[in-house]
Amino acid sequence: MSERVLMITGASRGIGAATARAAAAAGFRLVLTARSAEALSALVDELGPETALALPCDVTDYASLTETVQRAEDRFGRLDAVFANAGVSQHTSFLGNGGAEPEQWRDMVLTNVYGAAITARAALPALTRTEGHLLLTGSNAGRGIRPGNLYSATKWAVTGMAQNIRAECVGTGVRVTLIQPGMVETEMTADTRDVPKLTPADIANAALYALQQPPTVDVNELTIRPTGQQR
Repeated sequence: MSERVLMITGASRGIGAATARAAAAAGFRLVLTARSAEALSALVDELGPETALALPCDVTDYASLTETVQRAEDRFGRLDAVFANAGVSQHTSFLGNGGAEPEQWRDMVLTNVYGAAITARAALPALTRTEGHLLLTGSNAGRGIRPGNLYSATKWAVTGMAQNIRAECVGTGVRVTLIQPGMVETEMTADTRDVPKLTPADIANAALYALQQPPTVDVNELTIRPTGQQR
């Protein structure tokens, strides 16, 4: 097959689903992963089974990720790009001023940091074979201080991770892009009102911009805020 193949984690909703739609329109074949098989099936029905393959997967399970990558290559014969997009957000306070209890923090840290790391580890052998492209969803929150915000700290980790992966991939032909959205209208921000927000499609457009650059161009970081967002 001549079409490029893109795998997206956290593809069942929000930025992941919007990127799947934009990539399908641009001619990509898609491997869509998320924990919810039902939501993925609905997206495959929308995009068409000849274009998209749904593979339910837990991004904190390395064996599941490696199997997903192998099944993607078995189905399409190649893997050209991976978007490590799956993420979780919770309100936290280190002083105990409300928010999620510490035992609830584990899933966020595992998904946002460990999940992104082992997604890269599982996918990069395939991406080196195609001189492909790894994208990671960071956050504008990973570029500055957010009092008491552990989510911000996880995205600081993704910022550093993307830079470290890119440095290790020098000489392989693999490109690495960190996408850092500001406030986006998703389920994670549903309780945040009266502030400027981007749409998931805005971030999908940024991902497609990076993916559609020529092989000689490596877009390392994209920071995207809604007009009027202060920081």
